[in-house]
Amino acid sequence: MSDFDLKASDWDKNPNNISRTKAVAATMIQQIQLNKEMKALEYGAGTALLSFALKENLGEITLMDNSTEMTRISNEKINYSELTDMKALFFDLEHEHHHEKYDIIYSQMVMHHIENVDAMLYIFYQLLHPLGYIAIADLYPEDGSFHGEGFNGHLGFDLNEFIMKLKIIGFANIKHENCYTIKKQISDGSKKEFPIFLISAFKER
Repeated sequence: MSDFDLKASDWDKNPNNISRTKAVAATMIQQIQLNKEMKALEYGAGTALLSFALKENLGEITLMDNSTEMTRISNEKINYSELTDMKALFFDLEHEHHHEKYDIIYSQMVMHHIENVDAMLYIFYQLLHPLGYIAIADLYPEDGSFHGEGFNGHLGFDLNEFIMKLKIIGFANIKHENCYTIKKQISDGSKKEFPIFLISAFKER
């Protein structure tokens, strides 16, 4: 069982996850003209908090995650809410090919777990229709205390470097802003703040 499988049942009980999601959703709505015609993919959707916050602003939504428990809980929430335009898909986009096309792809706090960020951004680009959008919320550079010892992912992202990655792939109209600050107790017992950015861009052709 993965770490995220173990965390899944309590994920929606964490008020920090709720407040962060609300902030990310509000900033997405400000940055991008969302509409009900948009076919959306949330990558690393977890328990679908962000997509539930955006469901009134989007059309069909696919929730993609490689955690079986997160996907199971998402499906339970979808069924309980009797939603017909949202589906949860257990899928590992890092290692499996996906061919469906979308008008917007978004994620929150996912990319720092991805081994090859450049490759994933290119996959997003390939999965978007022309003039489709991406929106990514994640950590600014941090000293490793966010996850603590043993974490093998990225310690946040330098925004200028991230923007350059997007431009090289072919994204345009790049917007970004600080959208939330996580206040978290770290391993030494002290409280620390970790700011989160939201960056969006679109595929010109």
